[in-house]
Formats: sequence, C-alpha cells, structure tokens
Amino acid sequence: MSDLPRKAVTRTAKLAALPLGFAGRATWGLGKRIGGRSAELVAREVQQRTADQLFKTLGELKGGAMKLGQALSVFESALPEEVAGPYRAALTKLQEAAPPLPAATVHAVLAERIGEDWREYFLEFEDKPSAAASIGQVHRGVWHDGREVAVKVQYPGAGEALLSDLTQLSRFARLLGPLVPGMDIKPLIKEMRDRVSEELDYELEAEAQRVHAEEFADDPDVVIPEVVHQSDQVLVTEWMDGVPLADVIADGTAEQRDRAGQLLARFLFSGPARTGLLHADPHPGNFRLLPPAEAQEEASENPDGSDEGGAKAGEWRLGVLDFGTVDRLPGGLPGTIGESLRMTLEGDAAGVYGLLRDEGFVKESIELEPDEVLDYLLPIIEPAQVEEFTFSRGWLRDQAARIADPRSPAHQLGRQLNLPPSYLLIHRVTLSTIGVLCQLGAAVRLRDELEAWLPGFVEEAEEPESEPVPEAGA
Repeated sequence: MSDLPRKAVTRTAKLAALPLGFAGRATWGLGKRIGGRSAELVAREVQQRTADQLFKTLGELKGGAMKLGQALSVFESALPEEVAGPYRAALTKLQEAAPPLPAATVHAVLAERIGEDWREYFLEFEDKPSAAASIGQVHRGVWHDGREVAVKVQYPGAGEALLSDLTQLSRFARLLGPLVPGMDIKPLIKEMRDRVSEELDYELEAEAQRVHAEEFADDPDVVIPEVVHQSDQVLVTEWMDGVPLADVIADGTAEQRDRAGQLLARFLFSGPARTGLLHADPHPGNFRLLPPAEAQEEASENPDGSDEGGAKAGEWRLGVLDFGTVDRLPGGLPGTIGESLRMTLEGDAAGVYGLLRDEGFVKESIELEPDEVLDYLLPIIEPAQVEEFTFSRGWLRDQAARIADPRSPAHQLGRQLNLPPSYLLIHRVTLSTIGVLCQLGAAVRLRDELEAWLPGFVEEAEEPESEPVPEAGA
C-alpha cells in the first residue's frame, strides 16, 4: 500500500551514500584547485553540490531524514554567509514541501482509518497535497458541515522509517557537525528518536491542539485551528490561510518581520504558562502570519485602536500548526531559567553558579570560576539586556563562532557544562526559535515577554511584615 521508501535496506543505502558523497566532493574540489581554480570558487561549488545532495535525499526519504533537515534548517543563520548561501534555498524547500504520496495511497489510508464511506465526511477533498512534512502530508478539503479543513494523513510505515533513518543518521552525525558550528548533532538525533512514539500518535497531537485552541480561542495575537476529527493516522483540523513564515523570511516587510518575531517570542514563553505544554517543533513551516482583517473590523467598533492590552487594530496575528511534538510542563517553564537569567543580568556570578550547580548544569566533579561562567552567559543573553533587540544572522554567527572556536575560552568552558535531560527539549526549542528570529531579522521586545510569562525572571517582592496588634488598653 505504501509508496514511502520504507525498506530498511533501501533507506540505509540512500543515507549511507551521503558521507561517501561528502568525501568524493572533497577529492573533486582538491583536483579542481590543483587544476588552477581559486579555493573560494571551488569551496562554493562543493558546498552547493553538498546542499543539493543532502537535502534532496532528506526530502525524498521524508521520515526521520526529513525531520532532521527541518530541525537543522532553523540554524542556517548560524553558518558563515559564504557557507550559508548554497544551503538556504535547499533548506527552505524542506520547510513547506516535499515529494507527495500518490492519491491512491492517501485514499487507501482514509478508507482504512475513517471507513470505506470516508468521502461522505467531505463536501470536497483535494487529492493534491497542500503541504508535506516528515511523517505525514496535508490535504485541503471541506467538511460535511461546510468548514474548510486540513486533513493530515500519516505516511504508511512512518514509524519504521523514522527509527531506521534516525539510527542511520546518528552513525555519521559527526559529519553533519559543520552544518551548525558549536552544536552537537548526535544528542539532537537521539532526542528525536526518543519522541518517535509521541509524534506518531495523532490522539496525543489532537489533545495537545485542543488544549491550545481552547486556551487561545479569544486571543487577539495567536490563532490555533480547532480539531474537527481524529482517528488513527488521520487528523482533521480547521483550515488556516495566511502567509507561511518561510515567505515572510524571504520577502516579508519590516513590519511583518517584527510582528512575527514578537509573536513567536510571546508564544514561546506564554504557551507553557497558559497550557502547561511547550510547542516543540518551531520551524517556519509550522507558522503562518495572518492578515489583520478581523482587527480592522474591530477598529470601527473601537475608535481608539486599542484592544485592552491585546493586539492593536490592524496588526497581524500568528497562526500555529502541528502539535505532534510537545513538552509537558504542568508548572510552565522551570523557574530556574528565569532566576538564572535574572541573576546573570544583575551580574550575580556566585548566585548563577550556585543555581546551575544545584540544577545539574555543572556536575559535582567539575569546578568552574563563577565569573568565567558569567562571562560565558552574558553575550548569549544580550537580547534580554535591552528594551528592544534586533536579531540577525550576523549576531547568531558571532555567537556560534565564539562557542565553536577551540581556541576560545567560551568553547573550553562550554565543554565542561552539562545539559540535564529535563532541559534538553526546552533548550532545543529556545535555540530553534532564536534561529527563526535571526532568519526574520526581527526587532523584538524580548524583555516584555520574559517579564510577563517567564517564572522567576521578575523577583517577587517580599511580603512586608505586619505591625503587631497593640493589646487592649495599651
């Protein structure tokens, strides 16, 4: 039934060819240089050929291979510009599209999971997918009650393919290291592998999306489509139009970029506080910038252009898709993050160091100088030090280079720090969101969001001691 390349031997062969291809291109480049071509021209051509092969393979295989490609895509901003250029176009393709499954395969899945009469549920169903991702593809339709819907169909054999790909990719993770300087790819792949079962479970995804849709139902800034129907391997939600974030990154106005960046930061920190869940797949394909039609209508009813603390009339909104990967944080983001961030901004080296040791970021067997830890952290948290910060590829490249350079004190200290397992997904989501903000080049008032939503960032005022009550007759 499946047209997804799923045989382990076939997928393994395709993935195993990647490191061989990397080595072959290096030899080819050396030959070209001996032949008289400049090192710069040869390097660019090798990078272009590498990008073409890498992301063509990842996209064709879907599964874990494509998922890794999407995860890496948000870190494109960290690459030096002369290296990033050839990758950018190839990465963008992974964020919004991939080779689709044939209609016959999709129909077979719908018949098996919804029923032979599945067409009776729809007034319309488009066979051509509107989007494709790592484990499923989305078709546009009209539900029997007239609502426009997105029908997400899981690829047959997706679980087997995910596990096979991620196992194989982990074997040559070291070769992918240069794609993202300063980042160890292997833990990223392991964490993806650990979450395979959750991502394949559309019941869990539907529940996470329902929780978000209910909480953000009347939100003026963030829009979550409602779940319409869910069964094994099929998820139907309300359709969402809007400008894909990849298009905003490529061609958006300064206003759109700044607005998208502000709302991305808001959703990152407000989501866990409001729902107890962290949306953990923040690549641009999962976001839309929605035109402010409703806000413009409200403006006529609200002449001062305000919305009691929400979006001003005429402002764009952020649409959020795909809740297949979430981190469950019943108390919101850990207070340690806010506390350590606040202490760092205050220059409290001893306090930060003590907190990091208590939480396991510094192992008991390691001794570090608190002031050196503070020096390591301060450049990274620069966006929180100012009222408004403009994220940029240049800033992220500087941070990546500082941490990746073996001669750098930051590199030496970073190697001695530890990332506790409970913080792994939070760390990846935060880094990924920063990567998207840098792709947008957005000016963001990050402190506003931290003060509003991050536990521990604003120090709680101590309760004043009550005056003793005088005794009667005193």
